Amino acid sequence: MRHLTRKSFMFSKRHTLVFLVLATLFGLVVSVSGQSGRVQPTPTPDDTIRVVTEEIKLNVLAFDERDNFFPGVEARDIVITDDDILHQPTSVRFVPANILIVMDTGGEMRSVKTLDWTRKVARGVIASLRPEDSIALIQYSETAEVVSEWTNDRNAINEAVKRTNFGRKSAFAAALKIAAQLFDRNSLDNKHLVLITDGTDSSVSIDQVGIELQKFLATDITVHVLSYTSMESVDIAPRTSMISNTPPRSAMPDMVKDQLPKGGPQEAAKQPKIGPTINLDRTLLKKIKARKADLETSQAQLEKVVENTNGVFVLPESTDEMVEKASLVARMIDSSYVVTYTPKNPVIETRGIATRNIEVTSKRPGLIVQARRKLIFNAGTETRTK
Repeated sequence: MRHLTRKSFMFSKRHTLVFLVLATLFGLVVSVSGQSGRVQPTPTPDDTIRVVTEEIKLNVLAFDERDNFFPGVEARDIVITDDDILHQPTSVRFVPANILIVMDTGGEMRSVKTLDWTRKVARGVIASLRPEDSIALIQYSETAEVVSEWTNDRNAINEAVKRTNFGRKSAFAAALKIAAQLFDRNSLDNKHLVLITDGTDSSVSIDQVGIELQKFLATDITVHVLSYTSMESVDIAPRTSMISNTPPRSAMPDMVKDQLPKGGPQEAAKQPKIGPTINLDRTLLKKIKARKADLETSQAQLEKVVENTNGVFVLPESTDEMVEKASLVARMIDSSYVVTYTPKNPVIETRGIATRNIEVTSKRPGLIVQARRKLIFNAGTETRTK
């Protein structure tokens, strides 16, 4: 597990063969001088004794009573509850954050989500982070790819945002796999994953996306989401019925309509449609309903992983609000301390899937701590040695 480290100390016993000269009360002496030239066999070590020390790592938010970052938090200032067992921290450190931004730039049935808005949100997060923070960037549409490796060069990362491209598909599950691999390549602390997405995938089922999201509960990565799900759901809802008073979405972009000459048949393209719309395309209706169901499931999955990793979930009602809340995500990231502790109930003693419910609280007046996390991992997984 990435959040769990282990120090192993090996102790072995070796027997040294010592020949004793035994004298009896009668002065009898047993001599072994005649055997001095014999080669002695190499002793075999006894069974190895293995002592394991586990360490769990998590990110903890710290604020003062005015909701500002609280500097100088120490181990004595907080207490950790791991499955109702109290623990003291081994260490509390404030280190620069490592933020991986994943941009959803595709989707064949998207309506509110656009490349332009997703770029604006990404830039909003980047602009509000501390200069010393390191940032990497992934985009996904037909495929998922790393656009920028880790860097604290703001010009370089903003240029990477400009290089992102629009696509017709959404390979979200693939992007999550690449994100996990990118974090694994380096020994990083204070890790944060920022998802700008509607959480759906056009190549795998929404359940498979949930499985990939669940894997982050086995790490020390905090997941934050700026979600398109609500806006997309509201927009698509009227079109799930055969008869709707909402006009069908035009295939012609508004900016193209505005350039059409006044008068003539082209003018009709710019006129509002009056009266109900009847959709007789049953295949399209089925796809629209499936899209709405996926959005609802996606929102629940994203909210769950954010809650269980102590992150921030932004569910805006408009794209303007989404851009505005980008700075909130950055502020939460830069209010994080890295906390470690040794569990009194060792993980290695469990069997199968082990689950830990962890909460951190403050003992220091004026310090407000936000840290509630669920860790789910395979107890049989080999842990890293410090």
